[in-house]
Amino acid sequence: MYTATAILIIVFAAIFAAFCMSVVVLVYFEQRNSNIPPGVANPGKLHAIHCAYVGMNVVDQILVRLGLCHQLNFTRLCRFFIMGRKGSVPHGLRIKDLTFGGVPARVYEPTAASGEKKRGLVYFHGGGWMFGCIDDYDEVCQYISLESDTTVVSVGLADLTYSVLFINSVRLNFIILFCRFHSLFPIFSYRLAPEHRYPAHLDDCEVVTRYFLSIAATDFGVDPRRVAVGGDSAGGNLAAALCQRLSKTQDGHLPSPCAQVLIYPALQMADFHLPSYQQNHSVPILFRSRTVFFFLQYLNGITSVSQQILEGKHVPAERKRHYKKWLDPDNLPPQFRKGAISPPVIANHDADVYHIIKQGLDPEISPLLAEDDVLHLNPPTFVLTCEFDVLRDDGILFQKRLKDVGVDVTWEHLSDGFHGIISFFNQGWLTFESSQRGLDSIVRYVKTL
Repeated sequence: MYTATAILIIVFAAIFAAFCMSVVVLVYFEQRNSNIPPGVANPGKLHAIHCAYVGMNVVDQILVRLGLCHQLNFTRLCRFFIMGRKGSVPHGLRIKDLTFGGVPARVYEPTAASGEKKRGLVYFHGGGWMFGCIDDYDEVCQYISLESDTTVVSVGLADLTYSVLFINSVRLNFIILFCRFHSLFPIFSYRLAPEHRYPAHLDDCEVVTRYFLSIAATDFGVDPRRVAVGGDSAGGNLAAALCQRLSKTQDGHLPSPCAQVLIYPALQMADFHLPSYQQNHSVPILFRSRTVFFFLQYLNGITSVSQQILEGKHVPAERKRHYKKWLDPDNLPPQFRKGAISPPVIANHDADVYHIIKQGLDPEISPLLAEDDVLHLNPPTFVLTCEFDVLRDDGILFQKRLKDVGVDVTWEHLSDGFHGIISFFNQGWLTFESSQRGLDSIVRYVKTL
C-alpha cells in the first residue's frame, strides 16, 4: 500500500518536473527572440515582465493542447491575479459598479464639492481586444479621477465571469467562478475576442457612452458637453473608432464627446512595415507579429493569414497608393525614421487574403484610414506615444492627419516608454517611473476640458 502510494507520488512529481522544465525551456527560447533596447526604462524589470507573460502563454497553450483548459482562460486568470488586485477606496473618491444600457461599468466620482458640473471621461481598457478588465485599470482610473476632479466611467461587460477548467483525465469539471462579492474576484470587461468579434467591442463602448451622456447631468452632476472618451492600445482604437462613428450619426439629442484621449492606440492594419514596426518588432510587451494576431482575432479569428499580412500581401496596389499619402514614413519627424528601410515592393497581392481582411481596412477598425472629411469631424485629441512601441507611428501619423484637417491636437511622447507602460502605474515592484509621467500628462490634458 505504502509502496504504491510512494510510486504514485514519484510519478506525479516526475510529470510535474517535466512540465515545469518544458515551460522553462520554451520561455527561454522565446525570451531569446526579444530585444530590449538600451533606452528602455528599467530594462531588467521589463525582461521579468516579458518572461512572466511568455510563461503564462506557454502554460496556457500546453493546457489547451492537453484538453485541460479552454483557450486563454489560464492567461486571463494569471493576468487578473497580477494586475487586477483591488485596494481600499482612496479618500475623496466614491466608486460604484453599475449597469449602463445592459453593459456594466465602474464609475469613479470625486466627492469634493464643486461649484459647477464636473467633467467626465469614458475609458476603454486595452488588451488586444482579447485580454484586460476593469480591475486591471482600477489604479489608473482612480488617479485620473482624483487628480483631475473628473468622473471616470470604465467600461465592462458583466458582473460575473466564468473560467472553466476541464480536467478530462478524471472526468471532473472544476468551475472557477469569479463574482463581485467580498473575497471573490470580479473580472469586468467589454466583450472580448475570441468569444466575440467586431463590432461587439465597439458596440458595447457605444452603448455605455450614449447612456452615460443621457444621464450624466441628472445622475452624476456631470456636464454632458464636457464628457470625453479615451483608452489605451486596443481601447484607444475603440475610442477613435467610436468618435468617428458618433460624428457620422449625430441626431441632435445627445452631445458628441468633447475630446478623445488616445494612449498608444492601434489605428491601422494596412501597413506593418512602418519604421516603428521595424525598429521595435521584438520589443516587449507587444511584438510586431502579435499585433497582426490581435487585429485578426478582433476582426474574424482567421489567423492563418498572419504571415501574408506581415509580408504586405494583403492590400491591393491601388489601395496602397491611396493610403500612401497618409502612411508614408516621410510624414514622420526625421528622428523616428532612423534605421528604417523601404519594404519590398509586392507586385501582386493575395486576393484570398485581401478578401479575408478587407473589412479590417474599414475606418471602424483602422481609424487612421478614414477620409479627411470624416477626420475633420473629430473632437480635440490627446495622443500619447512611446518610443519603443510598434504602434508609435500609428499615433504620430494620426495626430499629424488630425492637425492637417484642423483638429486641435496635443501630442505627448515618452522617450523611454514601451507599449503598455501606463497599465503598470502604482503596481508595486512592477511600477515604472515613465508610467507616472505618462499618466500625469493625461491628467494635465483632462483638466483642460
